[in-house]
Amino acid sequence: MCGIFGVYNHKEAANITYLGLYALQHRGQESAGIAVSNGEEITTHVGMGLVADVFDKDVLSRLSGNISIGHVRYSTTGSSELRNAQPITVKCSVGRISIVHNGNLINAERLRKKLESEGSIFQTNSDTEVILHLLARTVHSSSGIVKGLLQVLPQVRGAYSLLLLTPEELIAARDPWGVRPLCIGKLGSSYVVSSESCAFDLIGAKFIREIDPGEVVVIDKKGISNYFIPVERENYAYCIFEFIYFSRPDSKVFNQTVHMVRKRLGHELFKENPVSADIVISIPDSANSVAIGYAEASKIPFDTGLIRNHYVGRTFIEPKQSIRDFGAKIKYNPVKEVLNNKRIVVLDDSIVRGTTSRKLIRMLRSAGAKEIHLNISCPPIKYPCFYGIDTPTEKELIASTYSVEEICQFIEADTLHYISLDGMIRATGMNGRDFCLACFTGKYPIGRK
Repeated sequence: MCGIFGVYNHKEAANITYLGLYALQHRGQESAGIAVSNGEEITTHVGMGLVADVFDKDVLSRLSGNISIGHVRYSTTGSSELRNAQPITVKCSVGRISIVHNGNLINAERLRKKLESEGSIFQTNSDTEVILHLLARTVHSSSGIVKGLLQVLPQVRGAYSLLLLTPEELIAARDPWGVRPLCIGKLGSSYVVSSESCAFDLIGAKFIREIDPGEVVVIDKKGISNYFIPVERENYAYCIFEFIYFSRPDSKVFNQTVHMVRKRLGHELFKENPVSADIVISIPDSANSVAIGYAEASKIPFDTGLIRNHYVGRTFIEPKQSIRDFGAKIKYNPVKEVLNNKRIVVLDDSIVRGTTSRKLIRMLRSAGAKEIHLNISCPPIKYPCFYGIDTPTEKELIASTYSVEEICQFIEADTLHYISLDGMIRATGMNGRDFCLACFTGKYPIGRK
């Protein structure tokens, strides 16, 4: 996933970026970083862990400047270690450049091998650095960063929402297929750019618009200029998982409010699979809105059957004496008085391997649930993603080898229903041809390699 945020022309640029990243923390928890320009120099600070752990007042006070970019990381390409934390800042023939990236390049390995054979030395093993090396080889003092970027980006394939920082400008770019979201807003006389609009709400910025697929936006002292990457494509390839799981429900993504889309997913699930039950519950948090929608359509009361511990990271302590389903119990706890002797409809966003679903079903049974009817707000995931989601290999995806009935038996639910592909698309209110649906259909709009 990853989250990126940038600000231009604000005297507290680092503090604003910190708050923007704080709002985007759900998009990545492995590392965080901020780079700031004071008009001459770029200062960068990165660290492993959450935004609030990586930055304190002392660190932020050293990041002085009025232009800034930041990143929260969820690794898909490149291992989870400090050298892969972003922003990545380098010095090339035209000075210092810093970059942050949300997405995944499918031809990064081939490009990297070519660059290494020509003498390039890489500091990280992330695909983002490939863009910087290509840019450093292309940009000359007479041509400028933007002209170089418009030559480089047609060479890379895959998903990318990018922010680049130079001493004097903030540049945003979104791949021609629009796989990952990116939007622009205004904070007084300052401009802000973010993966999701929820970051604007926190800092009091006004949402202006989404950056278009294939658009490069340059923000400098002359104002805003925009250019388009010269790549042909028939349709967009918006990642539908931004609606299903990634984005915060209060965000506007692909010009739709995520909460409203998820509620409509619940409506569609009830139309497809009306169940007689006593209560509707969600697996928190991404399915909360879906469960509200299902309850609205079914007139079955919505209740809180599971409590999620929002402060759970990875615990380094596990009891010596084995506790059954310990990992699931750290994250969720059932409300027994709500569940006991009830027929329940459970809403969840997806099933990947099926092991977590089985643990949760067992937890609900142990709390006294009489019947458990599981409804999933996306179709069966049968194929891996190559555009920035860390999905397992095909053989590890339970739906690639098991039928719905067999999955239902494995997870020990009474019934299991996945939303149909058409029902899911209807809930978005958008043109189905403009989504990447590869994880359900195996049809990759930008290719696999």
